[in-house]
Amino acid sequence: MIKKLLFVLLLLPSVLPAQKYSAHEIARLRREAANVTIIRDNWGVPHIYGKTDADAVFGLMYAQCEDNFKGIEENYLYQLGRQTEARGEKNLYTDITLQLVADSADAIKDYKTSAPWFKKLMDAFADGINYYLYKHPEVKPMVFHHFEPWYALMFTDGSVSATVTGGINMNETRNFYDGGPEKLGAVYKPAIDEREMGSNGFAIAPSRSASGHALLYINPHVPFYFRSEAQMVSGEGLDVYGAVTWGQFFVYQGFNPHCGWMHTSSYADVGDLYAEKVSKKDGKWYYEYNGTLKPVTERKLVLNIKNGNGFEKKTITGYYTQHGPVLGSRGGRWLALRANNRSYKALLESWLITKANTFAEYKKAMGLLSNATNNTVYADDKGNIAFWYGNYMPRRDPNLDWTLPVDGSTSATDWKGLHSVDEIVHVYNPSTGWIQNCNSTPFASSGIASPDKNKYPAYMAPDGQNYRAVTAIKLLENAKNLTLDGLITKGYDHYLSAFDDLLPPLFKAYDEAADSVKQSLAEPVKSLREWDRRTTVNSAAATLALEWGGLMYRAMPQAKTTEASTYQTTRVNEMLHSISNKQMLDHFREAINSLKNHYGTWDVKWGDINRYQRPADGVSFSDDAPSLPVGLTSSAYGQLPSFQSRAMNNTKKRYGYSGNSFIAAVEFGPRIKAKTVITGGQSFDPSSKHFTDEAQMYIDGKFKDVLFYKSDVLKHAGKIYHPGL
Repeated sequence: MIKKLLFVLLLLPSVLPAQKYSAHEIARLRREAANVTIIRDNWGVPHIYGKTDADAVFGLMYAQCEDNFKGIEENYLYQLGRQTEARGEKNLYTDITLQLVADSADAIKDYKTSAPWFKKLMDAFADGINYYLYKHPEVKPMVFHHFEPWYALMFTDGSVSATVTGGINMNETRNFYDGGPEKLGAVYKPAIDEREMGSNGFAIAPSRSASGHALLYINPHVPFYFRSEAQMVSGEGLDVYGAVTWGQFFVYQGFNPHCGWMHTSSYADVGDLYAEKVSKKDGKWYYEYNGTLKPVTERKLVLNIKNGNGFEKKTITGYYTQHGPVLGSRGGRWLALRANNRSYKALLESWLITKANTFAEYKKAMGLLSNATNNTVYADDKGNIAFWYGNYMPRRDPNLDWTLPVDGSTSATDWKGLHSVDEIVHVYNPSTGWIQNCNSTPFASSGIASPDKNKYPAYMAPDGQNYRAVTAIKLLENAKNLTLDGLITKGYDHYLSAFDDLLPPLFKAYDEAADSVKQSLAEPVKSLREWDRRTTVNSAAATLALEWGGLMYRAMPQAKTTEASTYQTTRVNEMLHSISNKQMLDHFREAINSLKNHYGTWDVKWGDINRYQRPADGVSFSDDAPSLPVGLTSSAYGQLPSFQSRAMNNTKKRYGYSGNSFIAAVEFGPRIKAKTVITGGQSFDPSSKHFTDEAQMYIDGKFKDVLFYKSDVLKHAGKIYHPGL
C-alpha cells in the first residue's frame, strides 16, 4: 500500500555491551534484595516472601530469571515487536503487527501517570530482572540488557494468544505493508484453526463435594514450559499461589487463601475490523466518516533487523484511523482494528484479582473491564462458584454481524461503551452445582442452569460446542461427593467423545461394503469395534483411530471465520452427513497404510510411538535418547487432558510439545488444600533433579501436595536465600 521501506545497513556490533550500573543503583538493588527471602521447596518451586508487595514482585522476577531468563526475554521480544533484532527478517510482519497494535509511547505515558503504589510494583518488576542480570554477567541477553518498568505495561494479559487482531491474518498485513503498487482489495484467504485449542476450568459447589467446600480445577493447555509455578507472600496482604507467565509479575491462574480463578481463552468478540473508505488528496490519505473526510494518522515504525553481524534498519509508515491501526485491506477498503490489546487497567486488574478475598472484591476488580481475551471460572471459601464469559465487552448494535468487518464510514457502527460485569454472559452459583468451560459455548456451562442464549447479543458469545466440553458435561452432571483426587481423576479422563460421532458411520460404511472390502479391513475394524474409546500406552486401536481421525478432520470444509471454526461438533456432523461411504473407507485405508509405512504394521501401541522427552536445548528430539511412553493425546478429540505430539525433525516417533502445563486442584476450606503438577519439572537446567522430576506424574495425572503455608514450606525447604546471595 505505497509503503516505502527504507533500508539502512547499520554497522553495529553483533553483541551490545552489558548494561553499566551506577554505584547508587547497585546499592539500591541490594537493599531491595535484602527485604526478600526465597524458599525453594523440595520440588524447586519458589516461595517468595517480602515486607511489601513490591518486595514480593522483586523476588518473583529474580526467581523467574533464575529458572528461565530466556523465556522472559522471548516474551518481551514478542510483546514489544522486536523479534527481528534477535532473529532477522522472518519475524518482520509479526513485529510490525505488534508495534501497530501497541504503542510503547502510550505505555511510557501510563507508567509516568500511574498510581504511586502501582508504579512501585512496576519498578520492582524491572529491578528484579536487572539485579539478576547484574549478578549474572555470564548471562548474555539477545537484545534486552536492561529492562524498563514500563515494559510490564506492554504485556498485560498472561494468555498464550493475547493479541486480538479482529480476524485479520499475517498475510494480509504483509500484503498491505510490503511496498510496491497499491494493493487495495488483496486476495483474502482466511487462516482458520491457527489458534491452539485448549484449557479447561471446572468449579464444584459445596453441594457436590465430599468435604462441603468449593473445589476448583485449573487446567490450561499451552506450549510446554510456557509458565512457571510460584507463590508470592507479603506483609501487605498478598498471599497467592499459581501459574506465572514468564516475565509477568502477577499470578495468572491460581488461588489465595480465600478464592481462586482459572482463565480459559475466550472467543468472545472483543476486537472489530472497520472497513474504511480511503482516498488520496495532495499526497495525503483521508478516510470518510459521516460524510466528511478525516486525515489518516501516520506513525513511523522503526525496526532493527539482525543481518549477520550487523543490523538492517527498516522504517515503515503505519496508518491509523479513529478506529485504530490499519492492518490490511479487503475489497478495496482498508481494515482498521479496534481492540484493547494493551492498557493500564488490564495490568491493574490482573494484579487486583490476586488480592481479592471475597466474591465482591473479585467482582470489583473485574469491574475494571479490561481483560480482553479470557473467560474466568471462579470458586471461593464461602462456597461461591461463578463463571464470566469474557470481561472486556464492547456494547454494539446487535443487528450487525460483528464476525466480519463493519462499515467504518458511519457512526452507526461505533462502539457505545462497555457492558458491565453483570451484563456479560455469566453464571453465579448455579443450581446444578457445577461449572465447566473448555473454550466452548457458555450456554452449556452448567447444565440446565446455563445462561439463556436468547438473553444476550450474538457478539457476546459467538462460539459453538466442542468435544472437550461434551466430555466434561458427561463427567460432571452426575458427579457427587467429589474429592480433590476425584476431581483430578475426572480432569485426566482419557475418553475421546469425538469418536462417539465418528465411529458409527465408519462401521455402517463397512457393514454395507462389498465382501472384498470387508476382508481387507476386517481386523482393523474389529479392533475399533472392541475399543473403549480411550487412549492408553498399550492401545493399538487408539493409534489407528487417531490416525484415521486426523484424516477425517482434514476432510472438513474450511470454516469461513474463526468463530465458525469453534462449532466443532456441528462441523464434524455436517461432514459426516456429506461424506460418502467410499470416501470414509478410503480415509480408513489411507490411515492403515500410513501406519504400515511408518512403523511396519497398523497394529502399533500408542505408547510405543507417542512419547515425552525434554531435550536439553528444547528442540533436539531423538528416537535414540531416553523418553517416556504417554497414553494421552490431543484435546481435539474430546480428551480433557491434552498432549499434542508430532514427529520432530527426523524422528519416527511422536514427541509432545504442547498441552497440559501447570495444573491445579484446589479445595477452599478453612485451610487451603491443593495439589499441582507441572510439565516435566520446575527447572530449565538439564543437570537439575527438577528438570524432569514431575514428568511421570504429569503423564499419569499424579499431583504433588501444594505447600501453601510457610510452616509447611520450611519443613520441605531445599534452599533458603536472598536474591543474589
